[in-house]
Amino acid sequence: MAAAAASRELFSEGVRAVLHTWPVLQIAVDNGFGGVYAQQKADWMVDVVQQYFHDNADLLQCEVEDYIAELMNQEFDTVVDDGSLPQVSISLLQMFSQWRKGELQQLQHTISTLTQKKSQRAKVTAPPTQSDEESDSETQAMECDSSATHNTRPPPPPPQEEDDGWTVVRKK
Repeated sequence: MAAAAASRELFSEGVRAVLHTWPVLQIAVDNGFGGVYAQQKADWMVDVVQQYFHDNADLLQCEVEDYIAELMNQEFDTVVDDGSLPQVSISLLQMFSQWRKGELQQLQHTISTLTQKKSQRAKVTAPPTQSDEESDSETQAMECDSSATHNTRPPPPPPQEEDDGWTVVRKK
Protein backbone atom coordinates (compact mmCIF):
# COMPACT_ATOMS: atom_id res chain seq x y z
CA MET A 1 0.00 0.00 0.00
CA ALA A 2 2.87 2.37 0.84
CA ALA A 3 4.47 1.64 -2.54
CA ALA A 4 1.24 2.53 -4.34
CA ALA A 5 0.98 5.80 -2.42
CA ALA A 6 4.61 6.60 -3.19
CA SER A 7 4.14 5.89 -6.89
CA ARG A 8 0.97 7.99 -6.93
CA GLU A 9 2.97 10.80 -5.34
CA LEU A 10 5.56 10.37 -8.09
CA PHE A 11 2.87 10.95 -10.72
CA SER A 12 1.71 14.01 -8.79
CA GLU A 13 5.32 15.28 -8.89
CA GLY A 14 5.26 14.75 -12.64
CA VAL A 15 2.09 16.80 -13.04
CA ARG A 16 3.66 19.52 -10.88
CA ALA A 17 6.81 19.51 -13.04
CA VAL A 18 4.83 19.81 -16.27
CA LEU A 19 2.49 22.55 -15.06
CA HIS A 20 5.05 24.60 -13.16
CA THR A 21 7.43 24.65 -16.14
CA TRP A 22 4.65 25.63 -18.54
CA PRO A 23 5.29 29.27 -19.57
CA VAL A 24 1.58 30.12 -19.78
CA LEU A 25 0.97 29.15 -16.16
CA GLN A 26 4.22 30.82 -15.06
CA ILE A 27 3.17 34.10 -16.66
CA ALA A 28 -0.34 33.86 -15.22
CA VAL A 29 1.01 33.28 -11.71
CA ASP A 30 3.83 35.85 -11.92
CA ASN A 31 1.47 38.55 -13.14
CA GLY A 32 -1.35 37.77 -10.73
CA PHE A 33 -3.91 36.72 -13.33
CA GLY A 34 -5.43 34.45 -10.70
CA GLY A 35 -5.63 37.19 -8.10
CA VAL A 36 -3.69 37.33 -4.86
CA TYR A 37 -3.88 33.55 -4.50
CA ALA A 38 -2.46 32.77 -7.95
CA GLN A 39 0.32 30.53 -6.61
CA GLN A 40 -2.12 28.59 -4.43
CA LYS A 41 -4.38 28.14 -7.46
CA ALA A 42 -1.44 26.78 -9.46
CA ASP A 43 -0.68 24.28 -6.68
CA TRP A 44 -4.37 23.35 -6.44
CA MET A 45 -4.42 22.87 -10.21
CA VAL A 46 -1.70 20.21 -9.88
CA ASP A 47 -3.87 18.24 -7.45
CA VAL A 48 -6.99 18.61 -9.59
CA VAL A 49 -5.26 17.54 -12.80
CA GLN A 50 -3.65 14.45 -11.25
CA GLN A 51 -7.01 13.50 -9.71
CA TYR A 52 -8.64 13.96 -13.13
CA PHE A 53 -6.26 11.35 -14.55
CA HIS A 54 -6.97 8.90 -11.75
CA ASP A 55 -10.74 9.35 -12.02
CA ASN A 56 -10.97 8.95 -15.80
CA ALA A 57 -9.68 5.91 -17.63
CA ASP A 58 -8.30 6.13 -21.16
CA LEU A 59 -8.27 9.92 -21.53
CA LEU A 60 -7.76 11.36 -24.99
CA GLN A 61 -5.44 14.26 -25.69
CA CYS A 62 -8.34 16.56 -26.63
CA GLU A 63 -10.09 15.81 -23.32
CA VAL A 64 -6.99 16.74 -21.33
CA GLU A 65 -6.52 19.90 -23.42
CA ASP A 66 -10.13 20.94 -22.87
CA TYR A 67 -9.92 20.31 -19.13
CA ILE A 68 -6.72 22.31 -18.66
CA ALA A 69 -7.98 25.10 -20.92
CA GLU A 70 -11.16 25.32 -18.83
CA LEU A 71 -9.16 25.46 -15.59
CA MET A 72 -6.93 28.23 -16.97
CA ASN A 73 -9.96 30.18 -18.14
CA GLN A 74 -11.90 29.84 -14.90
CA GLU A 75 -9.08 30.27 -12.40
CA PHE A 76 -6.68 32.62 -14.20
CA ASP A 77 -8.96 34.39 -16.71
CA THR A 78 -6.54 33.18 -19.36
CA VAL A 79 -7.34 31.76 -22.77
CA VAL A 80 -4.42 29.61 -23.88
CA ASP A 81 -3.93 30.44 -27.51
CA ASP A 82 -0.21 29.90 -28.04
CA GLY A 83 -0.32 26.27 -29.18
CA SER A 84 1.22 24.90 -25.98
CA LEU A 85 -1.83 22.99 -24.73
CA PRO A 86 -1.20 19.97 -26.98
CA GLN A 87 2.40 19.73 -25.72
CA VAL A 88 1.32 19.93 -22.08
CA SER A 89 -1.42 17.35 -22.63
CA ILE A 90 0.91 14.94 -24.41
CA SER A 91 3.49 15.25 -21.63
CA LEU A 92 0.86 14.52 -18.99
CA LEU A 93 -0.53 11.57 -20.93
CA GLN A 94 2.96 10.10 -21.40
CA MET A 95 3.72 10.45 -17.69
CA PHE A 96 0.43 8.84 -16.75
CA SER A 97 1.12 6.00 -19.16
CA GLN A 98 4.57 5.49 -17.61
CA TRP A 99 3.03 5.52 -14.15
CA ARG A 100 0.32 2.99 -15.06
CA LYS A 101 2.87 0.63 -16.63
CA GLY A 102 5.06 0.84 -13.54
CA GLU A 103 7.94 2.51 -15.42
CA LEU A 104 8.80 4.58 -12.36
CA GLN A 105 12.52 4.97 -13.19
CA GLN A 106 11.67 6.43 -16.58
CA LEU A 107 9.03 8.65 -14.98
CA GLN A 108 11.56 9.89 -12.42
CA HIS A 109 14.02 10.67 -15.23
CA THR A 110 11.34 12.64 -17.12
CA ILE A 111 10.51 14.63 -13.98
CA SER A 112 14.15 15.44 -13.25
CA THR A 113 14.62 16.61 -16.85
CA LEU A 114 11.64 18.94 -16.51
CA THR A 115 12.69 20.31 -13.13
CA GLN A 116 16.10 21.19 -14.56
CA LYS A 117 14.28 23.31 -17.15
CA LYS A 118 12.32 25.03 -14.38
CA SER A 119 15.18 27.44 -13.76
CA GLN A 120 14.52 28.87 -17.23
CA ARG A 121 11.38 30.81 -16.31
CA ALA A 122 9.39 32.76 -18.84
CA LYS A 123 9.80 36.50 -18.46
CA VAL A 124 7.38 39.22 -19.44
CA THR A 125 8.89 42.66 -19.67
CA ALA A 126 7.17 45.94 -20.27
CA PRO A 127 8.29 47.93 -23.30
CA PRO A 128 10.82 50.66 -22.46
CA THR A 129 9.22 53.92 -21.50
CA GLN A 130 10.52 57.45 -21.57
CA SER A 131 11.85 58.93 -18.40
CA ASP A 132 9.54 61.21 -16.46
CA GLU A 133 11.69 64.24 -17.24
CA GLU A 134 11.38 63.72 -21.00
CA SER A 135 7.62 63.26 -20.91
CA ASP A 136 7.14 66.30 -18.64
CA SER A 137 9.18 68.57 -20.92
CA GLU A 138 7.31 67.27 -23.98
CA THR A 139 3.98 67.87 -22.29
CA GLN A 140 5.00 71.42 -21.37
CA ALA A 141 6.25 72.06 -24.91
CA MET A 142 3.02 70.73 -26.34
CA GLU A 143 0.97 72.91 -23.99
CA CYS A 144 2.97 75.99 -25.00
CA ASP A 145 2.70 75.15 -28.68
CA SER A 146 -1.02 74.58 -28.56
CA SER A 147 -1.69 77.90 -26.83
CA ALA A 148 0.65 79.87 -29.12
CA THR A 149 -0.69 78.62 -32.43
CA HIS A 150 -4.24 78.54 -33.64
CA ASN A 151 -5.72 75.52 -35.30
CA THR A 152 -6.20 76.56 -38.93
CA ARG A 153 -7.03 73.09 -40.24
CA PRO A 154 -10.67 72.37 -41.02
CA PRO A 155 -12.36 69.80 -38.80
CA PRO A 156 -12.23 66.22 -40.08
CA PRO A 157 -15.18 65.12 -42.21
CA PRO A 158 -17.90 63.22 -40.36
CA PRO A 159 -17.83 59.42 -40.62
CA GLN A 160 -19.58 58.12 -43.70
CA GLU A 161 -22.00 55.24 -43.65
CA GLU A 162 -21.50 52.70 -46.40
CA ASP A 163 -24.30 50.85 -48.20
CA ASP A 164 -23.84 47.74 -46.10
CA GLY A 165 -24.49 49.59 -42.84
CA TRP A 166 -20.87 49.81 -41.67
CA THR A 167 -19.46 53.15 -40.63
CA VAL A 168 -16.11 53.99 -42.18
CA VAL A 169 -13.85 56.28 -40.22
CA ARG A 170 -11.18 57.86 -42.40
CA LYS A 171 -7.78 59.23 -41.44
CA LYS A 172 -7.41 63.01 -41.21
